[in-house]
Amino acid sequence: MAPITIGLLGVLGLIVIAGLRAPIGLALIVTGFGGLWALLGLHTALFVAGNAPITAMQSYTLSVLPLFVLMGTVAVKGGLAEALYRAAYAFIGHRRGGLAMASIMACGGFGSICGSSVATVSTLGRVAIPEMMRYGYSKRLAAGSLAAGGTLGILIPPSVAMIIYSMVTQTSLGRLFAAGLIPGILATALYCAATAVWMRFNPAMGPAGARTAWADRWRALRSIWGIVLLFAIVMGGIFSGIFSPTEGASVGAFGAIVIGAVQGGLSLRGLYDAVVEAIQTSVMILFAVIGISVFEYFLQAAQVPQGVDSFIRALNWGPTGAMIMILAVLILLGCFLDSIAILFIVTPVIYPIVISYGYDAIWFGIIMVMIVEFGLITPPFGMNVFVLSKVVPGITTGDAFSGVGPYILADFVRIGILLLVPQLVLWLPNLLYN
Repeated sequence: MAPITIGLLGVLGLIVIAGLRAPIGLALIVTGFGGLWALLGLHTALFVAGNAPITAMQSYTLSVLPLFVLMGTVAVKGGLAEALYRAAYAFIGHRRGGLAMASIMACGGFGSICGSSVATVSTLGRVAIPEMMRYGYSKRLAAGSLAAGGTLGILIPPSVAMIIYSMVTQTSLGRLFAAGLIPGILATALYCAATAVWMRFNPAMGPAGARTAWADRWRALRSIWGIVLLFAIVMGGIFSGIFSPTEGASVGAFGAIVIGAVQGGLSLRGLYDAVVEAIQTSVMILFAVIGISVFEYFLQAAQVPQGVDSFIRALNWGPTGAMIMILAVLILLGCFLDSIAILFIVTPVIYPIVISYGYDAIWFGIIMVMIVEFGLITPPFGMNVFVLSKVVPGITTGDAFSGVGPYILADFVRIGILLLVPQLVLWLPNLLYN
């Protein structure tokens, strides 16, 4: 059997194993080891497996991961999300669909210090959906807006997905964070616009709430000082070069603990739970990093990237056609795999192809992160949808899946804008780092 055939069978087997919800790190190691054994023999496979953990863990970029994860888990346990929702609600809750827009804006704000979509949607879902139900909102609108808004957690920096992409491709994490800021703001605006258009055609789904007095609005706005300060210090320090991403992550984790304690939302038990959750998440991702180092050896031995590149070039579709085909495959995979699995499995294959066509690595990183967002809200395995149905009583997966349609359309509009105007992604990192 030809090496490329073994390689493609290995990739297909890995996708199947990951689709069955096996731990992605274990799936990568097993598939990579088995493929190397078939191609180069048991001795080579054992040598690679023995050296992979050492090689993978030597990357300095890895040090940023557990610290940013800790910052996010502390923010969740410290109750910072509730203050964001109350502030957004105070200003736009009196409009039709205003509570849904407030939820989306709160998700965007919380994503700026959390970095996890699942944590964002589970935390704000418990707060926002009961409030929307109290005002007579449709379950479709309530669940759809929260599920879609939660995807902002992996786009607005700091983002775990960006950290993974940076580790796999060895691109600048600071540039990725800067590049995600404008697309994140654009995504939030388009989601709010999609809600407004939806309410124009069906206003009964999102009745207007009570108008908040200006004194209460300013009081609610003052309550989010901790989040604003934390984001300004961490991202401002990284973008200005005062400290590296790793140093920024450590400042962020410490700052989240201090702010949570000062505001009274973070107890010792909450801090303990945040540390345990951060350790579990970090270990899962770092195990996957070891797995990808084994799997990449297998891909190179089987010449899979070269084979896929030759196939795409044989179609003679040019850079634009190749990019459209790559994005279509990513969207399809997002219907069956979670975002972390897609980033670890697909990036080593398609990244060299994208670069060979002259696309910018930072621009593609943001596009890829946005595409894997689709999988969080698209059937049949939309993670955000299932999280909402588990943490919010009375919300079913059917409610959420039927409510995300307008937001998926908004995502396609956003992808189209950034494909046509790549400078929306590249302007800020070029400004800050050139």
